[in-house]
Amino acid sequence: MAKPQMSLKARALKYLSNREHSRLELARKLSRYAQEGDDIEALLDWLESSKFLSQSRFSESLVHRRASRFGNSRILSELQSHGIGGDALSEIKTSLVQDEASRAKEVWSRRFRQAPADAAERAKQMRFLQQRGFSHSAIRAALRAAETSGDDE
Repeated sequence: MAKPQMSLKARALKYLSNREHSRLELARKLSRYAQEGDDIEALLDWLESSKFLSQSRFSESLVHRRASRFGNSRILSELQSHGIGGDALSEIKTSLVQDEASRAKEVWSRRFRQAPADAAERAKQMRFLQQRGFSHSAIRAALRAAETSGDDE
């Protein structure tokens, strides 16, 4: 006997029980299962009005998951790809700027553990942090801190 098909509402609640989703991401996932007569936008509106779906909670969750590994530009571009923009994005940006240099130093120390010995090694380490989305000022601060701590030992 075939399993009864899950309704869109049940599927949406199942997705949201696993982790926070953006409205755009949830709409994309649900559209695969939508049948004729299903109104995904109305369902998403209901989820938002019932506080099951929240862009601010999603933003906080994504920033929390990504901040320990990535820089501001990478996090902000991911938020934009999920449909977050405007005032919410500018608020997140200001909060992220405050600790970007310390996060860059943590990411650097987990990967390299010792200061660069020559210019080629320094360029390699800078590229690594740049690919993670850190700003040039945060990269310089992280490498400067690493070099000064390396001199102390």
